[in-house]
Amino acid sequence: MRPARSHGAALSRNREPRRVSGQHGSIALLFLLFLVVLLSFGAFAVDLARVSVARNELQNDADAAALAGASALLATTSSGPNWALAKTAASNGVLLNRSDGQTLKAGTILTGYWNLSGSPAGLQSTTISPGIDDAPAVQVSVTRSVNQNGGAIALFLGGLLNLVSAPGSATAVAVAAAPGTIGSGGLFPVVLDQCIFDQYWNATTNQPMIDPSTGQPYEFRITNGQVYGSVCSGGQWTSFLTNANNVPTIRTLISNGNPSPLSIGDSIWIEPGAKTTLYNSVPLDITVVMPVATQINSKTYVPIVAFAAFHIDASVGGSGKYIQGHFVGGYRIPSSASGVGPNYGAYVTPRLAQ
Repeated sequence: MRPARSHGAALSRNREPRRVSGQHGSIALLFLLFLVVLLSFGAFAVDLARVSVARNELQNDADAAALAGASALLATTSSGPNWALAKTAASNGVLLNRSDGQTLKAGTILTGYWNLSGSPAGLQSTTISPGIDDAPAVQVSVTRSVNQNGGAIALFLGGLLNLVSAPGSATAVAVAAAPGTIGSGGLFPVVLDQCIFDQYWNATTNQPMIDPSTGQPYEFRITNGQVYGSVCSGGQWTSFLTNANNVPTIRTLISNGNPSPLSIGDSIWIEPGAKTTLYNSVPLDITVVMPVATQINSKTYVPIVAFAAFHIDASVGGSGKYIQGHFVGGYRIPSSASGVGPNYGAYVTPRLAQ
């Protein structure tokens, strides 16, 4: 006969399967919890990348719109920067881009002066009297949020973290600044006296003064020794960095411009006198960029203090020996240029300041 099993042994055997089943349930629960955490991190990674791309697209849109506005700032006017045209150009620029598939419909467009030295910081009013470091600017802000540009940026998997969307915004500032450096070939070999600007340049609007009898900028003559006011000469020939006093050198510079880049503070050679045969080599009906100095009456080196845009209307040799023309405002320099200088009509291709 088999020995009888004890009641305790039977209970022990009956309990074992239940213990194993409980372990399996714990493992399944832990797996589900881990899966939720894993999916949450995955959702976060996927949506974070999407939001980053969408916000970058907003920044690119703000940058492009601000540059479009700045390009229109110095459209030729008689009253300074064309603020209204700049706003229109920037607003139209916003409409040309998308963010995460959403066509952008509106941005906040502000205009004013931006101090390139950072003091003061932020956009200044259009009504200030601009200083040397104050450049006309357009500020564009583009936002995606509730009821703006298609709403906030949708999150595909963010629901796992109880997040369905994220806002996004971007701001850019673009300026149209006068240059501090002109690259090779960008300058005409005539240096203007700064005193001439006191008579024919409106420093408040950064535009030429207008002759009421013609409704056009004042015409004046340079390089013939004519004096404006008591001691102010219009301009003289310059051979730039070379101490030269001959016609062939100047004629080459008329054709080719400055051989090397020149910056504010660099000293250039003044060559007073009227070289009669040079005037036939001067191109007509074009706008050129000329260096500006504070003294141009003697053969010496003088520092450049600014660069100016000048339109050549006539060039007369023989007994006349003069170049005639007028100042120009809002002239974008076609050659390479950089830095910041006083605004005398010539400016660098618009660039981002923020």
